Amino acid sequence: VKRNNCGKALDIARMSRDMHGGNGISLEFGVIRHMVNLETVNTYEGAHDVHALI
Repeated sequence: VKRNNCGKALDIARMSRDMHGGNGISLEFGVIRHMVNLETVNTYEGAHDVHALI
């Protein structure tokens, strides 16, 4: 369940960025901040890979 949640959250953040168009990368709306945080968690902590091992 946790493995799936990490991937889905990242997919939703990416979709939100795409839906906002140019504003999706603006710091004014915060979409890019959430997306970068999720990318960091997914890459740095390896949440997706760690949960795959459990």
